[in-house]
Amino acid sequence: MANESNDVYKTRGQWAGHLGFILAATGSAIGLGNIWKFPYITGVYGGGAFVIVYLACVLLVGLPLMMAELMIGRRAQCNPVGAFQKLHRKGSLWQLTGWLGVVSGFLILSYYSVVAGWSMAYIFKALSGFSGSAEQIVGQFDILQNSAGTSFLWHSFFMLLCIGIVIGGIQKGIERWSRILMPSLFLILLALMFYGLFATDGGTAALSFLFKPDFSKLSAEGVLSALGHAFFTLSLGMGAMITYGSYMKKDRSILKDAITVSFLDTLIALMAGIAIFALVFQYGTEPNAGPGLIFATLPVLFAETGPWISVPFFILLSFAALTSGISLLEVVVSYFIDQRNWKRSTATLVLGGAIWFFGMLSAVAVWKVPVNILGENQGFFAFFDVLTTNYMLPLGGLLTCLFIAWRMKDKDRIGEFGSSGKLYSVLKFVLRFITPIALLMVLLHGLELLPFMDYGP
Repeated sequence: MANESNDVYKTRGQWAGHLGFILAATGSAIGLGNIWKFPYITGVYGGGAFVIVYLACVLLVGLPLMMAELMIGRRAQCNPVGAFQKLHRKGSLWQLTGWLGVVSGFLILSYYSVVAGWSMAYIFKALSGFSGSAEQIVGQFDILQNSAGTSFLWHSFFMLLCIGIVIGGIQKGIERWSRILMPSLFLILLALMFYGLFATDGGTAALSFLFKPDFSKLSAEGVLSALGHAFFTLSLGMGAMITYGSYMKKDRSILKDAITVSFLDTLIALMAGIAIFALVFQYGTEPNAGPGLIFATLPVLFAETGPWISVPFFILLSFAALTSGISLLEVVVSYFIDQRNWKRSTATLVLGGAIWFFGMLSAVAVWKVPVNILGENQGFFAFFDVLTTNYMLPLGGLLTCLFIAWRMKDKDRIGEFGSSGKLYSVLKFVLRFITPIALLMVLLHGLELLPFMDYGP
């Protein structure tokens, strides 16, 4: 590893305790992808068979890559850009991988905060109760999406919360709030899951749908979606785990901690699936409702259950969004603290403000991307989502995997892994030959270049 004497690396914060890191890293991984996306794509791709493939993908792709990012971060003790410089050399082209993570974090948070704002807005809609016909309840989401003022207001509120937490630093900001938000999230979700299992008639059907595989319902598209989601759900490819890993203490086992975070992330996703599908089957709704499951389909069902179920659900959704939002902001802020010697308060306010300002493009639905770069003319929200999810994150993950497997020095890998035994050899093989192939498939699928897939005209 290159010698680096800059004092900024010697004064970086660290997690106060092991539990704090686990909760913060799990919070980064647990976001809208677990509560919103996992249930709806599981419904779209047939349930149990999709879940099995997803779990296999977490084991073969998500877990190894999470370990890789944590190893890079802790070895370098700095942000994603600086990490690749320190572990290779200054001016190295590998630092572009770190830049990809920083820019991805910036763009993702700019539109992610809009969805998070919708989650918070729905807390108050739930408090007043969902009423009217199914069409009227579903229509409330269309009204919210197309109301620039309302979306902007909630986007602003969410970003204010993220800035307020990150400005407090690692221990007094991110770690302190993770210790509050994550247990609260888990308890709310546990209560909702038990309600679905024991207080509705849909619990048994939900368990059967999620855990009784029918591989005849699983398509190649479903397998690729499971592969992609296993990667995205753990906050990989965007520098978040490199950044959080840089605050880890040297006496912690990266293998054990990565397994713990991956397990908790998967557990939360499955619990959310049980809670949501129990309601879906209770009221005879189809499980393949798609992206509108949370904001369109479920509110119709919540009209039957009442606020005492719907309010905790949208609080849960907001907490999940917030724990991910602060990690995305920290990725961007850490670069300016480490590389530019900015004070944390300055970096957080300036970059948080820039993301808030940029997010207005996504908050205002009528504003369209002026050029057709990624297909037909579309709104900025969809444009940034496709750009980051289909292209930037898979590419960042692939380059990170190739760097640690083929470029990072063996002594640095062993130093962070903790041993050079059989487990290390297995990890090295997986990172060299299995994970990168899987990530390349995710990237090619996003580019619509896989030869065995039918992408239409």
